[in-house]
Amino acid sequence: MTVNAQPWSLLETASDRDWESGTALGRVLDLWCDSLGVRAAAVFVEGRDGWELVQGSRAARFEPVLAGGADLLQLPGRFRLAVDSEQPLRQPPDAPIALLLSAAARLHRLHERLKEQEFAENYKVVTLEAVYDVGLAVASTLDLEQLCEEILLRAVSLLDARRGAFYLADGGSYTLRGTIGGEARPSLPHDDPGMQSLEPGAGTERCGLDLLPGARFPLTVAIAYKGQTKGLLAVADKESRTGVGPFSEADRRALELFATQAAIALENANLHRQALEKERLEREMQLAAEIQRGILPTTMPSTSALEIVGWNRPTRQVGGDYYGSISLDGGALGVVVADVTGKGMPAALLVSTLHSALHLLLEKREPNADLLATLNQHIAESSSSNKFITLILVDVDPLADALGYLNAGHNPGLVIRSDGSVDQLPASGLPLGLLRTASYQYRRVPFVPGDLVCLYSDGITECTSPADEEFGEGRLIEFLRERRTEPLSNIVQELDEAVTRYAAGQPQGDDQTVVLLRRT
Repeated sequence: MTVNAQPWSLLETASDRDWESGTALGRVLDLWCDSLGVRAAAVFVEGRDGWELVQGSRAARFEPVLAGGADLLQLPGRFRLAVDSEQPLRQPPDAPIALLLSAAARLHRLHERLKEQEFAENYKVVTLEAVYDVGLAVASTLDLEQLCEEILLRAVSLLDARRGAFYLADGGSYTLRGTIGGEARPSLPHDDPGMQSLEPGAGTERCGLDLLPGARFPLTVAIAYKGQTKGLLAVADKESRTGVGPFSEADRRALELFATQAAIALENANLHRQALEKERLEREMQLAAEIQRGILPTTMPSTSALEIVGWNRPTRQVGGDYYGSISLDGGALGVVVADVTGKGMPAALLVSTLHSALHLLLEKREPNADLLATLNQHIAESSSSNKFITLILVDVDPLADALGYLNAGHNPGLVIRSDGSVDQLPASGLPLGLLRTASYQYRRVPFVPGDLVCLYSDGITECTSPADEEFGEGRLIEFLRERRTEPLSNIVQELDEAVTRYAAGQPQGDDQTVVLLRRT
């Protein structure tokens, strides 16, 4: 092709490569210069900051951007022409050569845009493939610490970033969990004003979070799952052949896509950790239940002069109620019912402490006020300040028609006499562990053949109906009075059924324990 060819044939015979490389537009510019005797010329198009260079001729050097008031020749459309000529030129915009030049410029720009669009589409495909690959790698990790490291490393690699930091939501702030390439801000409150810059459409240049001190080109995205921000992913300073530069909107979209996958991976890791924690707690509860079953008696010792039956139903696998019997000197028998504040594992641990301490103390001394004072001090020193124990302890001598008792803030024991009258065994001191120093009283009451003693926890009397009315002490007394001559095992079974019927499907609010004693 030569400049002597028909001018319009230049447009027809130029290949796509000629248009993409600028060769075709350059030849038309050369033709224009030759036709007017101009040393060099360049085509400009209107842009944001002025007139932007499209193509120059004959290796001429023109500024890439010219001010809006520059002296340029007008071409059809949005194009202008800068001329390097000794003589000022004025050519009408509709001159054939001007029309040819404008058409060539438009074709050149069209090919540029097609090329950019093709590049953008290819870049998008490559980016999506990369995001998909790194997403798979991240999703395969369930360990939270390893996952945090993997997310940060993959994000920095995905965007060719020089620096990066990863934050996880922790209470009322985001806490730094890892950094690459330099220091990072250690934490960020949830209500930081810069969080608004992470909203969709904010743009890469509007990030208001200074998470990477000294970074020139920061980019931060939120890691959100179901509308809740779980963390922050910050990168900075995109690597290039000439140094570092800003991130594009395509980079931001890629990082947001990766953040979505990271959020799912974090949620999976969190669910996995919760499952492991639940499994661990279940194993501990099973072990505690086995230990407690070893502490609570399967049967109570009965003699020819004394019948004893005990029953317990915890609200959970393990409970805070305790009952049992202890052999005393001289053939006497001690029977105890206790109630630890709270439920579950903490209460079960304190039950174990009470069981051990009570047995050790009763091996060395008789039931009396000093024994309970010593036990109180031990419980206060070995438990937290918000834990205490109510306890009632009775001791029965088969050869005596009386029983002694100690009551540390527990429900009054009930003595149902053979004639139907009722006496109580009220509290004679504070619950164990409430104060380090406390005094107690040891009392004795008659206990003759035909008398029935009931020791119980408040889970019985405080059982509520659907109308939120408690079973109460009055119903318990009437229940026992009516059945005072029945076998003790029958009484316990019927009490269980009565309380269950009274609750009418309501969830059990507290551990339930009953111990019955009768002189035969």
